[in-house]
Amino acid sequence: MTMDFVLRLVVAGILGVLIGLEREYRAKEAGYRTHFLVAVGSALLMIVSQHGFDDMLGKEGVGLDPSRIAAQIVTGIGFIGAGTIILNRQIVRGLTTAAGIWATAGIGMCAGAGMYALAISATVLTLIGLELLSRLFKNLGLKSFIIEFSTHNKDIPKIISSSLTKGEFMVVSYQMDERGTGDTATFDVTMVVKSKRKDDEANLVALLNGYEDVVVRRIE
Repeated sequence: MTMDFVLRLVVAGILGVLIGLEREYRAKEAGYRTHFLVAVGSALLMIVSQHGFDDMLGKEGVGLDPSRIAAQIVTGIGFIGAGTIILNRQIVRGLTTAAGIWATAGIGMCAGAGMYALAISATVLTLIGLELLSRLFKNLGLKSFIIEFSTHNKDIPKIISSSLTKGEFMVVSYQMDERGTGDTATFDVTMVVKSKRKDDEANLVALLNGYEDVVVRRIE
Protein backbone atom coordinates (compact mmCIF):
# COMPACT_ATOMS: atom_id res chain seq x y z
CA MET A 1 0.00 0.00 0.00
CA THR A 2 2.83 2.40 0.84
CA MET A 3 4.49 1.87 -2.53
CA ASP A 4 1.17 2.58 -4.23
CA PHE A 5 0.95 5.88 -2.37
CA VAL A 6 4.52 6.75 -3.36
CA LEU A 7 3.66 5.95 -7.00
CA ARG A 8 0.72 8.33 -6.80
CA LEU A 9 2.98 11.12 -5.54
CA VAL A 10 5.55 10.44 -8.27
CA VAL A 11 2.92 10.48 -11.03
CA ALA A 12 1.43 13.69 -9.65
CA GLY A 13 4.86 15.31 -9.49
CA ILE A 14 5.75 14.35 -13.07
CA LEU A 15 2.45 15.66 -14.44
CA GLY A 16 2.85 18.88 -12.46
CA VAL A 17 6.35 19.39 -13.85
CA LEU A 18 5.07 18.97 -17.42
CA ILE A 19 2.63 21.83 -16.96
CA GLY A 20 5.21 23.89 -15.07
CA LEU A 21 7.77 23.53 -17.87
CA GLU A 22 5.32 25.07 -20.32
CA ARG A 23 4.83 28.03 -17.94
CA GLU A 24 8.60 28.28 -17.42
CA TYR A 25 9.14 28.35 -21.19
CA ARG A 26 6.71 31.25 -21.37
CA ALA A 27 8.60 33.02 -18.54
CA LYS A 28 5.51 33.13 -16.37
CA GLU A 29 5.24 33.80 -12.67
CA ALA A 30 4.97 30.18 -11.51
CA GLY A 31 7.28 27.61 -13.08
CA TYR A 32 7.93 23.89 -12.85
CA ARG A 33 8.89 23.93 -9.17
CA THR A 34 5.66 25.62 -8.12
CA HIS A 35 3.54 23.28 -10.23
CA PHE A 36 5.50 20.27 -8.97
CA LEU A 37 4.86 21.23 -5.35
CA VAL A 38 1.19 21.99 -5.99
CA ALA A 39 0.64 18.62 -7.68
CA VAL A 40 2.55 16.59 -5.07
CA GLY A 41 0.99 18.49 -2.18
CA SER A 42 -2.49 18.00 -3.56
CA ALA A 43 -1.87 14.29 -4.11
CA LEU A 44 -0.49 13.93 -0.59
CA LEU A 45 -3.49 15.64 0.99
CA MET A 46 -5.81 13.54 -1.16
CA ILE A 47 -4.17 10.36 0.14
CA VAL A 48 -4.43 11.61 3.71
CA SER A 49 -8.06 12.50 3.11
CA GLN A 50 -8.81 8.99 1.88
CA HIS A 51 -6.61 6.84 4.09
CA GLY A 52 -5.07 8.97 6.84
CA PHE A 53 -7.71 8.11 9.40
CA ASP A 54 -8.21 4.41 8.73
CA ASP A 55 -7.15 3.55 12.29
CA MET A 56 -10.02 5.65 13.63
CA LEU A 57 -12.75 3.95 11.63
CA GLY A 58 -14.92 1.51 13.50
CA LYS A 59 -14.46 3.19 16.86
CA GLU A 60 -17.59 4.08 18.74
CA GLY A 61 -18.82 7.60 18.14
CA VAL A 62 -16.38 8.27 15.29
CA GLY A 63 -17.69 9.30 11.89
CA LEU A 64 -15.36 10.56 9.15
CA ASP A 65 -15.97 12.35 5.86
CA PRO A 66 -13.19 11.22 3.47
CA SER A 67 -13.83 14.18 1.17
CA ARG A 68 -13.36 16.87 3.81
CA ILE A 69 -9.62 17.48 3.36
CA ALA A 70 -9.91 17.16 -0.42
CA ALA A 71 -12.57 19.89 -0.42
CA GLN A 72 -10.20 22.20 1.44
CA ILE A 73 -7.57 21.79 -1.30
CA VAL A 74 -9.91 23.43 -3.80
CA THR A 75 -10.39 26.39 -1.46
CA GLY A 76 -6.79 26.65 -0.30
CA ILE A 77 -5.25 26.61 -3.77
CA GLY A 78 -6.98 29.91 -4.44
CA PHE A 79 -4.45 31.70 -2.22
CA ILE A 80 -1.55 30.53 -4.38
CA GLY A 81 -3.42 31.36 -7.57
CA ALA A 82 -4.24 34.84 -6.33
CA GLY A 83 -0.56 35.43 -5.58
CA THR A 84 0.34 34.95 -9.26
CA ILE A 85 -2.14 37.55 -10.52
CA ILE A 86 -0.67 41.01 -10.98
CA LEU A 87 -2.60 44.18 -11.80
CA ASN A 88 -0.27 46.76 -13.28
CA ARG A 89 -1.85 49.98 -14.57
CA GLN A 90 -5.04 48.32 -15.81
CA ILE A 91 -3.19 45.33 -17.30
CA VAL A 92 -3.89 42.01 -15.61
CA ARG A 93 -1.13 39.42 -15.80
CA GLY A 94 -1.00 35.91 -14.38
CA LEU A 95 -4.60 34.79 -14.84
CA THR A 96 -3.65 31.88 -17.08
CA THR A 97 -0.91 30.78 -14.69
CA ALA A 98 -3.36 30.97 -11.78
CA ALA A 99 -5.85 28.85 -13.69
CA GLY A 100 -3.04 26.40 -14.52
CA ILE A 101 -2.16 26.07 -10.83
CA TRP A 102 -5.80 25.40 -10.04
CA ALA A 103 -5.95 22.72 -12.75
CA THR A 104 -2.66 21.23 -11.52
CA ALA A 105 -4.15 20.89 -8.05
CA GLY A 106 -7.02 18.93 -9.57
CA ILE A 107 -4.58 16.72 -11.44
CA GLY A 108 -2.67 16.09 -8.24
CA MET A 109 -5.90 15.14 -6.49
CA CYS A 110 -6.71 12.67 -9.28
CA ALA A 111 -3.28 11.09 -9.02
CA GLY A 112 -3.58 10.99 -5.24
CA ALA A 113 -6.86 9.14 -5.60
CA GLY A 114 -5.23 6.59 -7.92
CA MET A 115 -7.15 7.84 -10.98
CA TYR A 116 -4.10 7.79 -13.25
CA ALA A 117 -5.89 7.79 -16.61
CA LEU A 118 -7.96 10.82 -15.63
CA ALA A 119 -4.90 12.65 -14.28
CA ILE A 120 -2.91 12.02 -17.47
CA SER A 121 -5.86 13.00 -19.68
CA ALA A 122 -6.33 16.23 -17.72
CA THR A 123 -2.61 17.01 -18.09
CA VAL A 124 -2.76 16.54 -21.85
CA LEU A 125 -5.84 18.74 -22.13
CA THR A 126 -4.23 21.40 -19.92
CA LEU A 127 -1.12 21.49 -22.09
CA ILE A 128 -3.28 21.69 -25.20
CA GLY A 129 -5.13 24.61 -23.66
CA LEU A 130 -1.91 26.40 -22.68
CA GLU A 131 0.18 25.79 -25.78
CA LEU A 132 -1.83 24.64 -28.78
CA LEU A 133 -4.79 26.97 -28.39
CA SER A 134 -2.51 30.00 -28.03
CA ARG A 135 -0.97 29.13 -31.40
CA LEU A 136 -4.27 28.41 -33.14
CA PHE A 137 -5.85 31.66 -31.99
CA LYS A 138 -2.75 33.84 -31.74
CA ASN A 139 -4.28 36.49 -34.02
CA LEU A 140 -7.34 36.92 -31.85
CA GLY A 141 -7.51 39.36 -28.98
CA LEU A 142 -5.41 42.41 -28.22
CA LYS A 143 -1.80 42.69 -27.10
CA SER A 144 -1.22 45.14 -24.26
CA PHE A 145 1.81 47.41 -24.05
CA ILE A 146 2.98 49.63 -21.22
CA ILE A 147 4.89 52.67 -22.49
CA GLU A 148 6.92 54.90 -20.20
CA PHE A 149 8.55 58.09 -21.48
CA SER A 150 9.59 61.55 -20.34
CA THR A 151 9.05 64.91 -22.00
CA HIS A 152 9.25 68.65 -21.28
CA ASN A 153 6.17 69.35 -23.39
CA LYS A 154 2.94 68.95 -21.44
CA ASP A 155 0.91 68.55 -24.64
CA ILE A 156 2.98 65.66 -26.03
CA PRO A 157 0.93 62.88 -24.37
CA LYS A 158 -2.27 64.13 -26.04
CA ILE A 159 -0.50 64.41 -29.39
CA ILE A 160 0.96 60.90 -29.12
CA SER A 161 -2.37 59.51 -27.96
CA SER A 162 -4.07 61.04 -30.98
CA SER A 163 -1.43 59.60 -33.34
CA LEU A 164 -1.79 56.13 -31.84
CA THR A 165 -5.57 56.21 -32.07
CA LYS A 166 -5.39 57.09 -35.76
CA GLY A 167 -3.25 54.01 -36.33
CA GLU A 168 -3.89 50.41 -35.30
CA PHE A 169 -3.62 51.13 -31.60
CA MET A 170 -6.12 51.75 -28.82
CA VAL A 171 -5.03 53.93 -25.92
CA VAL A 172 -6.54 52.51 -22.74
CA SER A 173 -5.22 55.15 -20.36
CA TYR A 174 -2.25 57.32 -19.52
CA GLN A 175 -0.89 58.89 -16.38
CA MET A 176 1.36 61.96 -16.23
CA ASP A 177 3.48 62.99 -13.24
CA GLU A 178 5.29 66.32 -13.10
CA ARG A 179 8.84 66.75 -11.80
CA GLY A 180 10.13 70.26 -11.21
CA THR A 181 8.36 73.54 -11.94
CA GLY A 182 8.15 76.15 -14.65
CA ASP A 183 10.15 75.85 -17.85
CA THR A 184 12.41 73.14 -16.37
CA ALA A 185 9.52 70.83 -15.49
CA THR A 186 9.72 67.25 -16.73
CA PHE A 187 6.63 65.13 -17.30
CA ASP A 188 6.86 61.39 -16.74
CA VAL A 189 4.17 59.60 -18.71
CA THR A 190 2.94 56.01 -18.41
CA MET A 191 0.61 54.95 -21.20
CA VAL A 192 -1.32 51.69 -21.62
CA VAL A 193 -1.84 50.79 -25.28
CA LYS A 194 -3.48 47.80 -26.96
CA SER A 195 -3.00 46.47 -30.47
CA LYS A 196 -4.23 43.52 -32.54
CA ARG A 197 -0.72 42.98 -33.87
CA LYS A 198 1.68 41.17 -31.56
CA ASP A 199 4.83 42.65 -33.16
CA ASP A 200 3.90 46.33 -32.85
CA GLU A 201 6.57 47.15 -30.29
CA ALA A 202 8.97 48.27 -33.05
CA ASN A 203 6.26 50.51 -34.52
CA LEU A 204 5.69 52.07 -31.12
CA VAL A 205 9.40 52.77 -30.68
CA ALA A 206 9.61 54.33 -34.15
CA LEU A 207 6.58 56.52 -33.50
CA LEU A 208 7.87 57.76 -30.15
CA ASN A 209 11.36 58.39 -31.50
CA GLY A 210 9.78 60.68 -34.09
CA TYR A 211 9.22 63.28 -31.37
CA GLU A 212 12.38 65.20 -30.45
CA ASP A 213 11.22 66.03 -26.93
CA VAL A 214 10.44 62.43 -25.95
CA VAL A 215 12.79 60.11 -24.06
CA VAL A 216 11.51 56.52 -24.04
CA ARG A 217 12.28 54.73 -20.78
CA ARG A 218 10.46 51.45 -21.20
CA ILE A 219 8.09 49.55 -23.50
CA GLU A 220 6.82 46.12 -22.50
